[in-house]
Formats: sequence, structure tokens, C-alpha cells
Amino acid sequence: MARKNIVAETSNKQDVADFLSKARDLSVRAPAAGPAQGRLIFAMDATASRQPSWDSATMLQAEMFDAVSGLGALDIQLVFFRGISECKASGWCRDATVFGNYMTKVSCRAGHTQIERVLAHVEREAANKKIDALIYVGDCIEENPDDLAPIAGKLALKGVKAFMFQEGFDRKAQFAFGEIARITDGAFMQFDASAVQKLRDLLGAVASYAVGGQDGLAVYQEKTGSNDVLLLGNQLRKKP
Repeated sequence: MARKNIVAETSNKQDVADFLSKARDLSVRAPAAGPAQGRLIFAMDATASRQPSWDSATMLQAEMFDAVSGLGALDIQLVFFRGISECKASGWCRDATVFGNYMTKVSCRAGHTQIERVLAHVEREAANKKIDALIYVGDCIEENPDDLAPIAGKLALKGVKAFMFQEGFDRKAQFAFGEIARITDGAFMQFDASAVQKLRDLLGAVASYAVGGQDGLAVYQEKTGSNDVLLLGNQLRKKP
């Protein structure tokens, strides 16, 4: 079966051309300290076993900023948990170097997952100012998925889509992450530790969506030709 292009099902060529024209204007008018066209929270599990993945994500995070170059300004906040009860958030930034510095200062420590606290933080942030997307990267869950559903529902009411990216194939995490994505009208994708390019493409795809919606995602998919971005877009298009 011939592979479909996301552009054909989300936007016609004129729509994409119009979007790019507007985006170029926006990017010119949005200086480093100006208003952002998108706001995204990037959250990761920083418990002890996650150090290799954390290091990989530190190298890949620049793709979120590169993906929206010329489309508009994107503000990103880092959220992580580790240890017994530590869950922290960085300041908002739109520079890959600054964001990378946030990440390099974090070392992973033994502890349990605190996804509920991550979702609660995103909900509080969204109450103050619109959050276009949440990216969460992790491999397992040690909480009751039933406790996470109500908070995911609050995110959905505030228009926050959760993009849940699972490293590995733990079945409990697969169910919980998939439910959070479903409730928020986001997307759920799995990858393995060797799939560096896949994670890079997924990060860029969500950043593009946060800034430009379906049109922004269409532009990124056309640029990368990534089948993983296509599959992510397919999940979003299934939502009413």
C-alpha cells in the first residue's frame, strides 16, 4: 500500500502555503523576548535507570527549537522528577543552548515515578496561560493509572494535548500512557533506546504542532518524510 502524506489529509497545498507565509511574518515579529506562538512542557522521568535516556534527550532537545525555525517562537519548560519526592520545573525558554544547560545540570537519582505530580503541574501552568502541548518521556509507571485519569481530564478541559512517548514496551506503562493520550486527545508512541532518530522526529513534530497546529505538523512531516511523524499525525486526525 502506498504511503499517504499527512499534508493531503490535513491541509491542501494552498493552506500550507498560506500558513508558511503567515509563519514567516510571525517569526520576524517574535524576537527572543517577544510573544510566543506556542508553549510546550517537556517532561521526563529522571530516576536512576534513566540516565542514558536523559543524556540522549539532552542531545536531541535542540530539534524542538530547530523544527520551528521560520515558523514562529516556541517557549519550552523542562519538568522532571527523581529521588523520593523531588519534582522540579525550569524557567521558560526558547533557546536550545539555555534549555540544554538546564538538562545537563540534572543527574538521575533512584526513586519512583511521579507522573501525577507532573500532570498536576501542567494543569496549574495551563490555568495561568495556555499550554499547547505536553511531551512526556518515560519507560514505566509505579502509580495507579486510575489516579491519573482525573488530572488528564483537567488537562483536556484546558486544551492541553499530552504526547506520551514510551521507551520500551512495559505493558502497564503502555496502558497508562495510552489512556492519558486518549483522554487529552493527544498521541501515544513507543520507541526503543536505539531509535534516536525516531525520538528526534517525534520531538520536532510536537514542537511544530505546538506552534502551527495541523499545518505546522504537515510542514514538518513533508520536510522530514518521517513515517513516525505520519503515524503521530494519524492519531491526532482521528480526534473529533
